[in-house]
Amino acid sequence: MSTRTVEHPSREERVRRGKAARTVLPLEALADAGPTEGRADPLDLLEQQATIRVPELVPLRYGRMSESPFAFYRGSALVMAHDLAKTPDTGLRAQLCGDAHLSNFGVFGSPERRLLFDANDFDETLPGPFEWDLKRLLASAELAGRANEFHRKERRQLVVGAARAYREAVREFARQPMLAVWYAHASVDDMMDEILSTLPGKSARRTRATVTKARGSDHLKAVEKLTAVVAGHRRFVADPPLLVPLRDLMDENHAALRMHDLLVAYRTSLQEDRRHLFEQYRLVDMARKVVGVGSVGTRAWILLLQGSDDDDLIVLQAKEAQASVLEEFAGVSDYGNHAQRVVEGQRLMQAASDIFLGWQRVIGVDDVERDFYVRQLRDWKGSLPVDRMMAVGMARYAELCAWSLARAHSRSGDRVAIGAYLGSSERADEALADYAVTYADRIEGDHARLVEAIDGGRLPAVKGV
Repeated sequence: MSTRTVEHPSREERVRRGKAARTVLPLEALADAGPTEGRADPLDLLEQQATIRVPELVPLRYGRMSESPFAFYRGSALVMAHDLAKTPDTGLRAQLCGDAHLSNFGVFGSPERRLLFDANDFDETLPGPFEWDLKRLLASAELAGRANEFHRKERRQLVVGAARAYREAVREFARQPMLAVWYAHASVDDMMDEILSTLPGKSARRTRATVTKARGSDHLKAVEKLTAVVAGHRRFVADPPLLVPLRDLMDENHAALRMHDLLVAYRTSLQEDRRHLFEQYRLVDMARKVVGVGSVGTRAWILLLQGSDDDDLIVLQAKEAQASVLEEFAGVSDYGNHAQRVVEGQRLMQAASDIFLGWQRVIGVDDVERDFYVRQLRDWKGSLPVDRMMAVGMARYAELCAWSLARAHSRSGDRVAIGAYLGSSERADEALADYAVTYADRIEGDHARLVEAIDGGRLPAVKGV
């Protein structure tokens, strides 16, 4: 049982707190991207992360990050955390996503089988200054706009619009009762007509296709795509280095023991009814699967489970959770298990979460304790193709991401104080857009250094995989 003291200040006190934060960090100072002199070397930081990742996958991570400045940004949350820590902050804290870039939002199915839009990656989640998440989102919009060759004016409208959407959303949530904020969600079905009406024909068709594809991206599709019948049994199909069955990584007896260990502790993290559901399945195969950009090199497994018969199959993902990149600067997590940190942060920030979301700690083959969180691999999940968006489509998408982030922060932080700090004018929006430009310039330089380091032999890279 929690013993922490919860304060209940009046609305007036919360407004005063938000406005007082402007003396610590004036709205115009939101444009400050921090000093470049004495800045931590981004390549050194990446190499430090590589020491605790799967060695043979690290070149794949560098290769993916080298594809563009936006790809570098996706994999360099640690670099930005170091930079953010060098700037003053508001002191207005919320549960942070920690890696709130455009590609870490998308659609997924709720337990009630509704298609929702929300943030979908919480590996770095931790309480911290709310503006750190917002700055990461807006800088990603600027970089994505550059990657898609939008004009400077289009990019400015994109970023200012997203900043405005966040500010107006959190101020609207500040006026609502807490339960209304808690129940708020972005239903794709409810929004579809409104979203499509704002997009030109090509963007509208792509958006509708993404939603249709997401509905078909379920456990059955995962089984169909990733497995085959081998000697009368369903097994994962090897596709190295992206997918390697556990049987190809260690002997069969050892593999069976590891699979058992992986799930014993996980069961206890589920609520009782979901634990009962999970226990109707048995584990039949396991494989290592490469995911994402920034996550490449962390240990990620997929688990094939069978229910009542050969056709009753689901695929779960067990993903390693390491310390959040924010912990050094925002404070150590209250949770001793990093996977529990991810799960609890996700539950707090998301409007709805996977019924199989849970965590565990196991001892690996190297006798090192590692934390893993578990969820369904596919459950109506889908991501909009940021790299193919037109300017008007990306602007609407970024606004939706900003609304979702504002709702998440309003659930966990003081929405009244944050809203009072940001205010009713566009001063904060413009300053944050200035920040996004400055930081995008910095990331482009970091990306160029990564490419140079790869070409010069300092860093190994595997490209195009």
